[in-house]
Amino acid sequence: MSDDLLIEARDLSVHFPIRGGGLFGPAVVVRAVEGVNLDIEKGSFFGLVGESGSGKTTLGRALLKAAPISRGSVQYNDGEVQHDLTKIDGKALKDYRSRAQLIFQDPYAALSPRMTVRDIIAEPLEVMGLTSSREETDERVREIAAKCRLNLEHLRRFPHAFSGGQRQRISIARALVSGPRFVVADESVAALDVSIQADVLNLLKEIQQEMGLTFMFISHDLSVVAHICDHVAVMYLGRLVESAPTRELFAAPRHPYTKALLSAIPSLDPDAPNIAQKLEGEIPSPTNPPPGCKFQTRCPYATDICRKEEPKLEHSSGEHEVACHHWQDLMD
Repeated sequence: MSDDLLIEARDLSVHFPIRGGGLFGPAVVVRAVEGVNLDIEKGSFFGLVGESGSGKTTLGRALLKAAPISRGSVQYNDGEVQHDLTKIDGKALKDYRSRAQLIFQDPYAALSPRMTVRDIIAEPLEVMGLTSSREETDERVREIAAKCRLNLEHLRRFPHAFSGGQRQRISIARALVSGPRFVVADESVAALDVSIQADVLNLLKEIQQEMGLTFMFISHDLSVVAHICDHVAVMYLGRLVESAPTRELFAAPRHPYTKALLSAIPSLDPDAPNIAQKLEGEIPSPTNPPPGCKFQTRCPYATDICRKEEPKLEHSSGEHEVACHHWQDLMD
């Protein structure tokens, strides 16, 4: 594993067995994440995009050791410690919990209405035993609250007294109070107004640079990803179909699915022609994915090889990777 990488995943798969066909039906497997290879550099803002149901959240939770890893390997190395997430447990898992944290999507459901803001932010410190006294805990809470633009008066209140943007800042403070190195932000601005989104995104970027954090930013909003992320991976039906530095991905997308997603971004010019590429149909079921390329049921360029053989993620240029049999033919 390279010293520049914080996370290195190889052939990562997450499967969930469920009961199918009624109470006594045969068991089936939901292949939420299948054969993902992923490198996340230290100090980067890594974006993960795709439609709902593509497996983004499950992948993020697997990297946090919050979803079961069915196959493959995930290595974590922040320079101080190194963990193999497929084998980690006990004390090592507790240590990893303090180093890898999650910012939830819904700022209203993520906070207990019966706890003050101070207690909400302090809870990870107390549960993990990271402080030795109440005074030390309070000092850590005040420090991280200030970074997240919360004042001392806010710490005495309950969540119902705050707006959505303020609640999300409380969630961010709770995630950061343990001093993590890796943070997964799962649709963390999707429930906020556009003006508040910009404020929270700028806050995340400032905190990342100040604390030297590595973020995985999960989103379905490509305009948000373009604003904040250094590198973007596109996910479809549990697989990565394209990965590239943000500027390169937006300037020269290779995969038909990525092209369709980018074409759907609204233009600020009211006179601009509508060039959105309509995708027919829905994402196939992860319990019964189609053979060959998983996008072939919706792809206008699919041929016989797409229906028989699954494409592998391959380098097209530099750090740009794509999984498509015909990406060279589709280049503009």
